[in-house]
Amino acid sequence: MSSIHATSLPTGHALREAIRRRERSAEEITRAALHDAESLQGPLHAYIRLLPERALERARRIDGLVRAGEPLGTLAGVPVAVKDLFCLQGEFTTCGSRILENFRSPYSATVVEKLEAAGAIIIGKTNMDEFAMGSSCENSAFFPTRNPWDTTRVPGGSSGGSASTVGARTVPIALGTDTGGSIREPASFCNIVGVKPTYGRVSRYGMIAFASSLDQAGPMTADVRDAADVLEVIAGYDPMDSTSVDVAVPPYASELPDDLHGVRIGIVAEFEASIAQGDAALAALYKQAYKDLERLGAQLVEVHLPHAQYGLATYYLIAPAECSSNLARYDGARYGRRVDGDGDVYAMFDRTRAAGFGDEVKRRIILGTYALSTGYYDAYYVRAQKVRTLIKSDFDSAFAECDVIACPAVSCPPFELGAKSQDPLAMYLMDYFTIPMSLAGIPALSIPAGYVSDLPVGLQIVAPAFHEGRMLAVAHAYEQATQHAAARIPAVRSEGARAS
Repeated sequence: MSSIHATSLPTGHALREAIRRRERSAEEITRAALHDAESLQGPLHAYIRLLPERALERARRIDGLVRAGEPLGTLAGVPVAVKDLFCLQGEFTTCGSRILENFRSPYSATVVEKLEAAGAIIIGKTNMDEFAMGSSCENSAFFPTRNPWDTTRVPGGSSGGSASTVGARTVPIALGTDTGGSIREPASFCNIVGVKPTYGRVSRYGMIAFASSLDQAGPMTADVRDAADVLEVIAGYDPMDSTSVDVAVPPYASELPDDLHGVRIGIVAEFEASIAQGDAALAALYKQAYKDLERLGAQLVEVHLPHAQYGLATYYLIAPAECSSNLARYDGARYGRRVDGDGDVYAMFDRTRAAGFGDEVKRRIILGTYALSTGYYDAYYVRAQKVRTLIKSDFDSAFAECDVIACPAVSCPPFELGAKSQDPLAMYLMDYFTIPMSLAGIPALSIPAGYVSDLPVGLQIVAPAFHEGRMLAVAHAYEQATQHAAARIPAVRSEGARAS
């Protein structure tokens, strides 16, 4: 079989070491990853576009460095996929939307430049919910992406393509973005690690905006070690991004313990009450996860987030308001798609936006424009910002009692394609456990925690601002003790699923 890792859990750090030891070449690994991505595109539709020529040229460059005995970067020769809202110079960047279908970026995003400087081989741009608006990856203008564990089900969104390709073991690393849960939820659904860093920790320059006060780029990886390596590469101050924060980036991968002795882990009382009212099997899975953390030496303490229940309402005022403003630039006049207005510029605006945007994007633009309109701005947008402050204050109080928080990443296992697509409210409720952290601007990750009816579910670990290392340390110890992701092979890797 040509697959580089069809029956084993791939890791970027293992591939990198094989290249350094000259056991394998970067070109061989890249060709295998491209073959896998292409052969699984039919059942998964994880990619909007593969980049074989670019990838192979860079792989040969890495092999040249190896032959010359030159020093190699942290991700040298590792195949990586990036969500199609990161600009890549000279390549199409669609954001999953018809309005940007033929847009070629004149420059690369800072995070993309950092990945390539570290030796990563970008093999393609992954599918996503249009402009990152969705929780299932069904809102793409091109096609829905499917879950590698069950192709009748969604991979989560909006970073569904990135999650699907890592979950299918095609590449060990992908880049996603998280505004209200768009890394953590698909990571949970696809049985991988997904990290949302602190707001300001990773540059947003060259990352097409949805909601500017919430968007963050982060790694989606095969294991915690890869997540630590990638975060260390992409994090750091960037003068090109006014929201970037100049805080030192620690060596995350060198601080990954195997036990949790002395660590206080907060269990959110309000979240536990909520999950207990839902799926009994899911509630039992999370209770077992907490016991596993305790078995590793952690002390579990009860904490409270009394305003978290208002997170959804708060988010769906702030995020659409910012999206309404950010997406005003797509009018057909400057770049992207243009529909002729028969000499009337306003007709051109209307026709371009009507043809270029999908239903969910239009829905959020209308919601946001309404919330910002005269007479409603104070009643909705300003009030939502005040609640956001209260949510952040709740987290500050909670972290006075604990080092990290452990809580559900999702309220259900992966659901069937089409099950929620006609019910926007049901889809929005998918983000109940992830939105509060986004509003507070603090880091959070999802890590595989087991299975419900053979479908993967993730545990969320949350830390105070700029304490990603603490969060990764807890996740690593849990991962090493439980090995949930390594225990099973995704269904799409079977010969029957591949043949379909």
